[in-house]
Amino acid sequence: MIQISLISSSAKPDSLAYQLAYAAQAVAAVRAGSALPQALAAVFKRIDAAPPTRGAIQDISYRAMRRRGVTDSLLALLANKPPQPEVLQGLLDCALALLVDNDDAGYEGFTVVDQAVEAAAASPAMSFAKGVVNAILRRFLRERVSLMPQALKTPPGTWNYPTWWIDRLQAAYPEQWQAILHAGNQEPPLTLRVNRRRSTVDQYLATLAAAGMAARQVGPVAVRLERAVPVLQIPGFSEGVVSVQDAAAQLATPLLDVSDGMRVLDACAAPGGKTGHLLEYADIELDALDHDARRLARINENLQRLQLKARLIAGDARIGGLAPGAGWWDGRAYDRILADVPCTASGIVRRHPDIRWLRRKTDAEQLATLSAQILDNLWQMLRPDGKLLLVTCSLWPLESEQQANAFAQRNNATRLPAPGQLLPTASAETDHDGLFYALFQKTGA
Repeated sequence: MIQISLISSSAKPDSLAYQLAYAAQAVAAVRAGSALPQALAAVFKRIDAAPPTRGAIQDISYRAMRRRGVTDSLLALLANKPPQPEVLQGLLDCALALLVDNDDAGYEGFTVVDQAVEAAAASPAMSFAKGVVNAILRRFLRERVSLMPQALKTPPGTWNYPTWWIDRLQAAYPEQWQAILHAGNQEPPLTLRVNRRRSTVDQYLATLAAAGMAARQVGPVAVRLERAVPVLQIPGFSEGVVSVQDAAAQLATPLLDVSDGMRVLDACAAPGGKTGHLLEYADIELDALDHDARRLARINENLQRLQLKARLIAGDARIGGLAPGAGWWDGRAYDRILADVPCTASGIVRRHPDIRWLRRKTDAEQLATLSAQILDNLWQMLRPDGKLLLVTCSLWPLESEQQANAFAQRNNATRLPAPGQLLPTASAETDHDGLFYALFQKTGA
């Protein structure tokens, strides 16, 4: 694990050098195996920076993850060997990503080079290599016209994904794989869910218009902002009028068909987006289960903001089956169960671009086995005629359609109409993550 170290005070927090230096540490932590959100959290815990500076560090880090394939290819052309230490490679990842995206990133090339050198000079771990940083980045600017075609010629530079990921997509979706890869490289929209207990879509769109924020309706209670802003700048967010939730994820609650008085389980519930939506939808008795007590705190924060209540349970969804009182379950059957099971998250890489670099080819098999255990256990807790909704944010059939078919056969479950596999899209008409939905009903005693 990369240890986050402070840089010298010569780099000011509002400077690109400061932002590059700390983004480099986050990116280096991902290369060492950490998830990017956790890596950024470790950075932000050590520094006292204003929200705009934190936002800039985050933006640079995410951009570096989205362009890691091409920057890896460029570094192979520009350096004789991988730069060491890892934070130096992280700095070059970030700087090259800004240079590759210069039209979109908004920085002049010479500014990026100058500030990257300043970032290296300000860091105890990189100060020895400021000349190397300068030489590599200036060579890229001089030879960009010839270097870019070489870097883009073959995967992973062509698509900014590992080769095995591209191969698996081609096999699963021979007609759509290029569109899926393209969608995963786009910045995600900021989509909101309007709390129907507090407002209507029309009322909220009027609120946004009055605040000078352009937006449009993209689902029954879904609104997409034309331009993303920090959540605390979203009208009504702090008061629980809206929540941030992708349009595809907002399908779960209406599919589960909850109504007043039902007893409902939201399994694998953190961070609580679907939990809140279920409670907004109907007056239900809701148990929110997650294996990690710390993640339950996120659910509690969301529910407090929404002024809603659920019973939060720390427990393993694989255990606590038929025997009443075993494990975390109290033995009372549920009318509805939402099973948002663990998966590779391959359908949400535009929101989490580090996932593509952290996942291994064998992860889908291991997670599918875990999820099958969870589904079989939860099925025991469902009342006759009750419904269970299987949700994954995966694109791999082993975790989605194959999982659903195998579950139905093992448990003699009746499969009801549901969207199945939703592929990620990033167009003006439709813009949502890649999720899978399968709905089952329990028949007999």
